[in-house]
Amino acid sequence: MKDIIKKLDLTEYIESFQELFSRKKSIILEGDINLHFKLIEELSKFDINAPKEVANLDNSLVYIQKQGILKLDDIYEFTKIIRYFLYLKRFNFEGKLKEWIDKIIIPSDILKLDDYFDSKGNLKEGVDEDYDNIQNAIYKNKDLIRQALYKVINSSKLRPYLVDSQVHLVNDQEAILVRGGFNHVIKATVVHRSNSGFFYVVPHNISELKQRRSDLINKQEEVLLKFCKQISSMFEKHLMFLKFINKEFDRVDHYQARLFFAKANDRNFLLPSRNNSCKLVEFRHPALHGAKPITIDFTKSVIMITGVNAGGKTMMLKSILSAVLLSKYLLPYNAHKSSQIGSFKNILAVLDDPQSVKNDISTFAGRMVEFSTLFSKKNAIVGVDEIELGTDSDEAASLFKVIIEELIKKDIKIIITTHHKRLAALLASNSDVELVAALYDEKNQRPTYEFLQGTIGKSYAFETASRYGIPHNIIKLAKKVYGEDKDKLNELIERSSELEREYKQKIEKLDKELEDTQRIKKSLKEQKENLDELVYSEKSKLHKEYKDAREEAKKAIKAKISKEGHRHLNVAHTKASSIKTQKITEIEELKVGDRVKYRTSKGVIVSIKGQQAFIENDSGMKMKVPLKDLSRSGNMPKPTIKPKTTVTVSKPETGHVKLDLHGQRVDEALENLDKFLSDALIAGFDEVLVYHGIGTGKLAAATKKYLDKHPKIRSYEDAHPSSGGFGAKVIKL
Repeated sequence: MKDIIKKLDLTEYIESFQELFSRKKSIILEGDINLHFKLIEELSKFDINAPKEVANLDNSLVYIQKQGILKLDDIYEFTKIIRYFLYLKRFNFEGKLKEWIDKIIIPSDILKLDDYFDSKGNLKEGVDEDYDNIQNAIYKNKDLIRQALYKVINSSKLRPYLVDSQVHLVNDQEAILVRGGFNHVIKATVVHRSNSGFFYVVPHNISELKQRRSDLINKQEEVLLKFCKQISSMFEKHLMFLKFINKEFDRVDHYQARLFFAKANDRNFLLPSRNNSCKLVEFRHPALHGAKPITIDFTKSVIMITGVNAGGKTMMLKSILSAVLLSKYLLPYNAHKSSQIGSFKNILAVLDDPQSVKNDISTFAGRMVEFSTLFSKKNAIVGVDEIELGTDSDEAASLFKVIIEELIKKDIKIIITTHHKRLAALLASNSDVELVAALYDEKNQRPTYEFLQGTIGKSYAFETASRYGIPHNIIKLAKKVYGEDKDKLNELIERSSELEREYKQKIEKLDKELEDTQRIKKSLKEQKENLDELVYSEKSKLHKEYKDAREEAKKAIKAKISKEGHRHLNVAHTKASSIKTQKITEIEELKVGDRVKYRTSKGVIVSIKGQQAFIENDSGMKMKVPLKDLSRSGNMPKPTIKPKTTVTVSKPETGHVKLDLHGQRVDEALENLDKFLSDALIAGFDEVLVYHGIGTGKLAAATKKYLDKHPKIRSYEDAHPSSGGFGAKVIKL
């Protein structure tokens, strides 16, 4: 979808439409397009407000299905949907619109939600007595704190240090602003410092009041949790209705967005017809500003657009396909109401040069690949820009004539732009082909951006070249050359082929030399790595021998109790410690995809984060290692069959290990979780248990997001209630 929208220059137009949705979604309106059109038409007769912004509730519905407890904010999002349908039910709709709205019957339990919340999503007074009492106590507590602060402010001792006589809210705390030296007259805690060097302080004498407020807030959270449990339990009973109403809300949101979009610039809805005939009348492409309107009859199977360069041929092609696509998804656009648009299952655009060095494919070969897919399509409309691109014009004319005629038999509509006069001439006699010429103003030597059906247009290459600054003597000479014998062209082609063969031979020679250089470089690098390993091996051997000798010396000293021996032993230890063997390393710029070596393990860098790198070694294991410990390795793993190795890992009798993330910050918790999973994989565990708690849900959401992306996790699910329930995850590795 995104690809065809981009090719047709509709990206900005579609994005401006999507901004009218109350929540992000696809432009596709599923279901019967004729019914949707009828409902939109009936809805347009009423002046209805657009729905307010609503969150995506798919995850909330899954949470309800798993007997989870929703937050107050999530419950309010459902309430906004219910309120909007209650608002719609106030209108005196008729016809299909009335039938649809009448079918939406809201259960009485869910109707009560409208009385629970105010317009800002806060619980109304009277919904819960305990909540109201705590809320009043919090308000009184705030007043007491404010009064205590004003009492401090009015103190004669503190007045010389006061910057102003106001109570400031800093970091969610009531504070006063004072100058330096205040601690001689008042005991207080500094909570912030102003840009002018003054201090925001909270006096110690109101700490008890603040503690009381903190206790009240905790109690309030307990009451809200109890309330959310009750609502979540009720939602579980009405889960099917909530799924239904959530889907219907998206439907009405689609309708409203389309209506507001149509009204914004006097756009029309054009319902696709079933006979696949197209006739555009005064169509203006959304990407163009102040463009001439296009009118074209597309009742035949093929439209072949020829004529002047830069005369609007490609935009004509894009305009036809754009009108078909916008009508397919019932999006309004600027065109006369008398326009007719066909209904097509597939909309394809062959516009770009498919040449790719990476895939070793030429322009013409790429075009053939794209054309080959068309023979398996049905009920399709295809736009092909510059059909002659990439090959000999005479040969291509015969080939494309046959291809186009075969596609016509498959009931595929095709729009073609071309400078290919031979192909246009071959198809001119076909009754299923409509010829369209882009017109040129010869007097003023410029395109008119107008089109004439039923004729082949001239490309006006010489006139266009002259208009863009090519000297007249060169144009005159070019016209003379154009009429000379074709043998010169064949001679040029032959010479070009010879030069191409010489070029290929030189490329092959250079590639061979480059391959030899790379092989020598890899060999030298391997030798260097082997020498490094030898140095480390010898160092380890020396340290072991020294350690053994030192242990023997200790035994001898202990037996003889010789102070002189101890002294000599300490001297020997100092000298041995001073021995340094340093690995020779090069400072290398490593990136994702490079093959590297870490100690005795070799692999490929998967990702880099700061000074840490994630690598996947040749055995398939992923490791997190310091970037500085990696060196580049050009050696690929040998394609030999490795002998089977049996590794025995002792596991706990319970069959799993545990990790507790309670009280940790998200970044800290994810780092610990990553290390824990790596250790579990290395140890051979196939199932682990992770506690993340419920709390605000932030850590739980981050944990699930991390687990979804981890490549070594087969699945995970909420733990059994006895093992933590929704506050824990059982992870299968």
